Amino acid sequence: MTDPVRHGRGAAVDPALVLFDLDGTLVDSEPGIAASAAYALARFGLPAPTRQALRAWIGPPLRESFAAVFGAGDPRVEAAVAAYRERYVATGWRELSVYPGIAETIAALRAGGSRLAVVTTKIEDQARRIVAHLPFGAAFEAVYGAPPGTISGDKSARIARALEDFGVAAGACAMVGDRHFDMLGARANAVRAIGAAWGFGSVEELREAGADAIAAHPDQLLPLLTQPRAA
Repeated sequence: MTDPVRHGRGAAVDPALVLFDLDGTLVDSEPGIAASAAYALARFGLPAPTRQALRAWIGPPLRESFAAVFGAGDPRVEAAVAAYRERYVATGWRELSVYPGIAETIAALRAGGSRLAVVTTKIEDQARRIVAHLPFGAAFEAVYGAPPGTISGDKSARIARALEDFGVAAGACAMVGDRHFDMLGARANAVRAIGAAWGFGSVEELREAGADAIAAHPDQLLPLLTQPRAA
């Protein structure tokens, strides 16, 4: 793996690597996820949850969300996951929008020499498809998602793999995300944890999970990413 990108007088770019969550950080994917969840629950004669309840589904693995409805170990969990993916793969993955300011932030980071990757709880093939569809998708050198059948939202192993693949030290990397999974995964790897308060998690959730800093809007990311990390 190549050394961290450098610019200026040979000084290392800081951060050398920025990892972004996908849902709730780069894109507002609520419409597609909510509609697909409602579609799956309708198969069992269940009404769609409230919008607020469905927002809590964005981030954790699907099996966790459906298990909360049917009970852990209930065979309907797998059937509901399959129904969800039936609709999501067909149309739901396109039902999203890029958050205002994200494209400009991505462009500025790349212009400054930072390398970019996505770390998500989404199935990796689905995540790659979405990232490739984004207008700035080519800016991301890698996508780290979940293998099929994954039931854990833990991102620490994926973040560790990104550090190894890019050959970047933890202190030269930052993770940007909107849920506690992102902050906990970053902290487990001694990576700077930046909360995205415009997403689906709350400021309290991000703080409790150990965020080093929290951005209220994407245009606040650059100064937070480039400021010295607190000791």
